[in-house]
Amino acid sequence: MVRSLFGFSIFAIVAIIASKLLFGLLGVAIGLVGKLLWLAFLGWLFYLVLKLFAPETATKVKETITGKPA
Repeated sequence: MVRSLFGFSIFAIVAIIASKLLFGLLGVAIGLVGKLLWLAFLGWLFYLVLKLFAPETATKVKETITGKPA
């Protein structure tokens, strides 16, 4: 009985450590995706403002990023 209790307690400790590691990595991944989406949104806003005030420059920026159409 003591051996079973000891085995369950070791399993519980390993499960807690594994869950903390898994959720920690998941949190980092969600944070990176959020940061990437935020930076993409800021880039879109910058391009939108540039397109409103300087359409030729916005076209040059778009050609630089996507490549000149053939």
